[in-house]
Amino acid sequence: MKPTVGVVALALLAAVGLSCGRDPVGPVPGVLSVKLTTPNSGADSAMVFTITGPAALTSATAGAGMRLFQQTLGGTSTRFALVGQLTQDAVVLTIGVENVNAVARYDGTIQGVAQANYQLRTPLVLASYALDIVR
Repeated sequence: MKPTVGVVALALLAAVGLSCGRDPVGPVPGVLSVKLTTPNSGADSAMVFTITGPAALTSATAGAGMRLFQQTLGGTSTRFALVGQLTQDAVVLTIGVENVNAVARYDGTIQGVAQANYQLRTPLVLASYALDIVR
């Protein structure tokens, strides 16, 4: 009788131990932050960019002090125009997604940046800008 109880207890302990630390099953809805990398911190005043991912965004909110213009949310790609002072490492956008665990599958691409005097940055300079999408 005692060996059977010990084997059952050991099996239960092993099952509990193996299940610990696993990610939750299924999508986890939430928000992701879109951060800007710029070589001209504070010198730019507008940006046009696209966010793509595995599913449609559920929401989009401009960063502090910014004004946002956007396409209707839907599909796997949404284009945005953002107006306001663009600074290094600023969270320029917060996006709602159906699964925050899929953060690596979201991407931001910048199509244009305007300086405070409304002059567009050249493609060569634009190549040094980036959007990072983080949890």
